Amino acid sequence: MFMVKKAFFDMWDHFLGVVIMNLGIILLLTVPLLLPSVLIEISVFAAIASQVVGGLLVIVYCGAISMAARDIANYEGPEFGRVYEYLKETWKSSVIFGLIWLAVVFVAVVGVPVYANMGGIIGLAAIVFLFWALVIWTLASQFYFPIRAQLDSNVGKIIRKCFVIFFDNTFFALVLGIGSIAIVVGSVFTALLLPGITGLLIWHQVGLKLRLLKYDYLEANPDADRKRIPWDALLIDERERVGKRTLRGMIFPWKE
Repeated sequence: MFMVKKAFFDMWDHFLGVVIMNLGIILLLTVPLLLPSVLIEISVFAAIASQVVGGLLVIVYCGAISMAARDIANYEGPEFGRVYEYLKETWKSSVIFGLIWLAVVFVAVVGVPVYANMGGIIGLAAIVFLFWALVIWTLASQFYFPIRAQLDSNVGKIIRKCFVIFFDNTFFALVLGIGSIAIVVGSVFTALLLPGITGLLIWHQVGLKLRLLKYDYLEANPDADRKRIPWDALLIDERERVGKRTLRGMIFPWKE
């Protein structure tokens, strides 16, 4: 699949930058993962607050890094001097995204035990509803940062477009989700250095970038069959820009 190839080579071509950005995420993760164990001896509230604040800090940073991932997907080298600029540009939408996820997790953690204790058809139906709502939101939310970077800055419109793209491309969103899981699992073995969260964000940015070619085509050809998108023709330019790669060229590009 070309999407996998492009995401991989986008990451590989900016290997050092990806590692540096992942180091920033790893440092921030120490706040919600390690600080609560220290603060819980003082106050349970302080420990929980540190988890919430730390989690939001990670998401805000990811929002800024996602803009750099967009640049990478667009064949532009990430400029680290722009990270602060991206932070100022995206922090509000990132905080809202983080708060939504906190609310979703809270409802899931609190709601499932409550409905499980209810028993009966109503309790089971409520748990099933919560499960599928969480699955749909998880898959749709993959498009949040890419839409923020590539299409819109209005949070309400971003969320609406997340669901529009998800329901119009459900199988694609599932493939994107499976790829996301694979990236996260693979990153565990490199201590989140590669591909890491930055690699995950590049994967999402590439996914939306290529999927938008479908909508550009449909806009130019309103009578076209939505089920028969000429992907081979639409991806010609992208394939040429990625080019053909060899193992030697990947490791020693100056020898190609």
